[in-house]
Amino acid sequence: MSGIVECVPNISEGRRLAVIDGLARVITDTPGVRLLDRTSDPDHNRSVFTFAGDAEAVERAALALIDATYKVVDMRGHKGEHPRLGAVDVVPFVPLAGSSMDDCVAIAHRVGAAVAARHHVPVFYYAKAAMRPDRVRLPDIRRPEYEGLAAFLETTHVPDAGPRALNPAAGAIVIGARPPLIAFNIELDTTDLGLAQRIAKEIRESSGGLQAVQAKGFMLSDPPRAQVSMNLLDHTVTGLPEVWREVETRAAAAGVRILRGELIGLVPLDAVLAAAGSALLLEAFGRDRVIEARFLE
Repeated sequence: MSGIVECVPNISEGRRLAVIDGLARVITDTPGVRLLDRTSDPDHNRSVFTFAGDAEAVERAALALIDATYKVVDMRGHKGEHPRLGAVDVVPFVPLAGSSMDDCVAIAHRVGAAVAARHHVPVFYYAKAAMRPDRVRLPDIRRPEYEGLAAFLETTHVPDAGPRALNPAAGAIVIGARPPLIAFNIELDTTDLGLAQRIAKEIRESSGGLQAVQAKGFMLSDPPRAQVSMNLLDHTVTGLPEVWREVETRAAAAGVRILRGELIGLVPLDAVLAAAGSALLLEAFGRDRVIEARFLE
């Protein structure tokens, strides 16, 4: 297999900097991969790493990161705002230059089989790597969360690989293949969690809102404020300007202003250009109008 693949693992640790630094080194110490971004959030108690490289190296780095995480993160003491099933919560593989979605599906299935064998952890495949239709959407798999999953492993959540028993320390893991997505949060100038949850419900696709958008409302601390946390699954269907307008309109109707937006991980260039074009009311604005993009192409 050739080509470049991206991996964006989400780890259930966002507070212990020394631990997070150690996990980052596991990635950077893998020949053939480059750590592109790392983001940690103490309220969510979660870290997101973004790395890319040739397909074989990315597969090795993902397995090394999973191995290392299971040594230092114990779910029995984990608390955080973000839904999760395990110490390594979700590991998506994303095709970039010279690689295909089929390549990433194959990687996801190989990594899942290896994790099940090495660590005796329940494994679920999602998105393009899903082996059944009710496991395409990550929220559907993650709904019981770590605390409730054990009760469903013999019924609705029989693993795709690994044991039908929760690993107490590691929990379970979700592995998949998907196109690039944008993880985007909007913080509101209020401590009204109910407002953030209502806005999230109104704008997410599963409730009849914006297509290709997942959303939840959270409470953050230091200082206390509410957050609308979103995944834009396809920015060509619903982009950053659309979700910003929808959140801002609903918040303003409640007398609340937006504090800031936050990107988790990286964002496709075309999504940023679309946002800039919308903000500046530019018609047909794309990468052909950007100096650096024209030079690189």
